[in-house]
Amino acid sequence: GLSGSCEVKTCWWAQPDFRAIGDFLKDKYDSASEMVVEKHRESRGWVETLRAKYALFKPPTERDLVYYENSPNFCEPNPETGSFGTRDRTCNITSHGIDGCDLLCCGRGHNTRTEKRKEKCHCV
Repeated sequence: GLSGSCEVKTCWWAQPDFRAIGDFLKDKYDSASEMVVEKHRESRGWVETLRAKYALFKPPTERDLVYYENSPNFCEPNPETGSFGTRDRTCNITSHGIDGCDLLCCGRGHNTRTEKRKEKCHCV
């Protein structure tokens, strides 16, 4: 009202910072548990269940990522998946990230090249 005694309070959900989400998913990916599919017979027929492949590690929780097939090898070309591989790609020799030569070249090593060009620039 006119006295200023009324207030409106609005609350809404906000998306977390994109970097925080990426870091969270990367941590989950790096700690994913490898599983195996076991088939066993029950009264209703054959049932498939997932079991941790390695008993030495703690079993995954409901909030952990799990996988039962390995990722494809993105280093080599694969026409089935449409991957061209990483051969002959340009890498950043000073980077330790995914664009760095160690990861992008898949341990094959890399070549460096210095190129000197002289071009007419049509300066005015």
